[in-house]
This record gives sequence, structure tokens and C-alpha cells, in this order.
Amino acid sequence: MKVILRTQPHSFLADQDDPSAKAPKRGEPSVLLLETSLRYSCRAMDSFQRSFLVLTLLLTASLAHAGSYQYLRIGNKNDIQTRPAPGIAMMGGGSDLDEAFRWLCQKGNGGDFLILRASGSDAYNSYINGLCKLNSVATLILSDRQAAQDPAVAAIIRQAEVVFIAGGDQANYIHAWKDTPVQDAINADLAEGKPIGGTSAGLAVLGEFVYGALGDPPDGNALVSADVLPNPYTERVTLIRGFLKVPHLENLLTDSHFAKRDRMGRTLGFLARIMQDGWSKSPREVAIDEKSAVLVESDGKGTVLGSGKGAYFLRPTHQSETCKKGEPLTFQKISVYRVPAGGHFDLTSWTGDGGTAYSLSVEKGKIDSTQAGHDVY
Repeated sequence: MKVILRTQPHSFLADQDDPSAKAPKRGEPSVLLLETSLRYSCRAMDSFQRSFLVLTLLLTASLAHAGSYQYLRIGNKNDIQTRPAPGIAMMGGGSDLDEAFRWLCQKGNGGDFLILRASGSDAYNSYINGLCKLNSVATLILSDRQAAQDPAVAAIIRQAEVVFIAGGDQANYIHAWKDTPVQDAINADLAEGKPIGGTSAGLAVLGEFVYGALGDPPDGNALVSADVLPNPYTERVTLIRGFLKVPHLENLLTDSHFAKRDRMGRTLGFLARIMQDGWSKSPREVAIDEKSAVLVESDGKGTVLGSGKGAYFLRPTHQSETCKKGEPLTFQKISVYRVPAGGHFDLTSWTGDGGTAYSLSVEKGKIDSTQAGHDVY
């Protein structure tokens, strides 16, 4: 038996405080095809039994589809099209920075602002709506690959003028979204010059190279420098590439909560691995501390803001001496430029102003710095 269910969008969960938020933009229909083989004779069934079976199958299919994603929207229920401007808002996690979100909203030029996440709530909706004048603010929660495959989901992403990837666990983003229409839709937005932002795990997936956290235990401790420096090939170091195609973030790794969670050692291990595995001869990294952000214009020039330690721009100068499974890392002369709030950095020329330049080296798993007091950060 084949049952074809055609419905108007029904996965949208309206905000109870906003009567205008009733449907996904543009009313994109969704189609669910349920194919089931029944190993019995329909002739043995009376009309009531057949009707009951069909209704059960329809209800089951509808519930399965309705639970696949959540779309929560406030503001105008109808989509509008504006002319967004390119830009990247990279946020290091911790407290949200109003200035960074206002900048990202301005790039959207009054259009529709979309928050993507794999879990959590729509708390960003009211926060961003209170900061910015927008047509709408919406949160799209995609927790699994079933949700990411839904055509309505890709349509929602394509209609947004701004996409922001929230924090959480980047492993969920990689597991659920990579090689799906969600990935394609985000990259299509980027190709059209739409702005993008991300915080914490959302920042971690913006670069060409990504620490996927695929080996982290559920609800366990995050990977730390002490795990990586003695053995850069520990099974928990799961690096991926080719997820998003963000302009100016090619050949680049991004990281968050940087100084606050002492992630310098693990990030040096990541860079050494990228080189050792032949992914790049000269990878780079943008690592941002909590309560800090880097706002990058279309020409690749970025401004650092926030009350954290700022941003760190790292570039190895040559291949690591020792990067092998089961052996401590030896990796010499990695150049670092730390930029505090108010400073600038050009991702194209890889030069900055208002910051501090220094060099790091790792000898048998121990980090040394050229800064006074051998300060790593």
C-alpha cells in the first residue's frame, strides 16, 4: 500500500505571545511519502477495518513528520526580500555581545534573521528582536538528519537574510547537517553574499577545518590541551573539513572559549595534525576568547570587540618536528598575533594593528612562549 500525505506546513511551533507567528515563510508545502507493504489480503478486511488502518497510517506519518524539526518565529509571518551585505560575526561564547548582534542585523538590512541549532530553545528570538529592527526573527531546531533532509527546512534557510549558528555541541551539527540540504542551503546563502554568524560551537564549524568533537563522550568533559599535547593522534581528536564555505575562512580553523578554557595546546595539536595529514601546508587559525568577537567585513578586514582577552590569529611557519600517534608533540615557531578589543586584523594579508605579536614552540608536549614570563596567552 502507498499512502501519499500532502499537508500545509505543520512543524511550526508558534510563539504563544505572538499571534502573527503562525506559519513558515511563503507557505512552502511539505510532502511525506510513506510506503508500507501489507502482507495480508484486503479482501479479509471489512470497510471499517480498512478505514481505521488508513487513518492510523496517516496519523503516524503526520506525527513523525511534525516532530522532525521545530520552527519558532516572531515578527512578520510573511517573508520579505532585502539586500543583505556580506559579513562574518565570529563570537567566542560566554555572554552574548549586543554590539555583535546589532552589526549582524545591520548586514541583514531589515530582513529575516534565522538562528540555527540542534537543541535548546528559541531564547534568541526575543533577545535579537529587542536589539534590532527586522522583518522577523526565527529559530530552526534541527536535531537529526531526518529533520535536515526535509525540503521545507532548506527553503526556510534560503529565505533568510541572516543565518546565525548558536552554541551547543558541534558534533550534533556535523552528525545531523553535514552532506544534507541544510549544508547546501547555508552554502548557497553564503555564495549569494549573505552574512553569517556563530558563537561557541557555532563558531567552531565556520572554518574550512573543524574540530568536530565526534569523539567526546556524551555529557562528558570536553577535549583539553592536556589530552592532545602528549598524543596529537589520540582518538578524541576528530578533525573534518569541507562543511561550510565561508569567504575568508578558507584554509582556516576556528575555535572558541579560547583563553578561558586554556585551549592553546589542543589547537596547536590540531594545526600540526592538519599539516601532517596533508590537508594544508600552511593552515591558519582564528581563536576567540569568551566575551569577545571578531566582525569581518566583505574585504576580510576584522574588528575585535568585547570584554574578554580578544582574538588570537595563529600561523605555523613550518612543519612539526614530531606529530605521531602515541608521542608528545614537538612543533616549533608558531606565529601568534593577539588582538584585544578595539584592534583590527586583516584575514587576507594576515596582518593586524593594535595587538601583540609573539611566537610559540612546543617541545615534547610542553609549550614555551617568547612573551615576557613565557605567557602563552
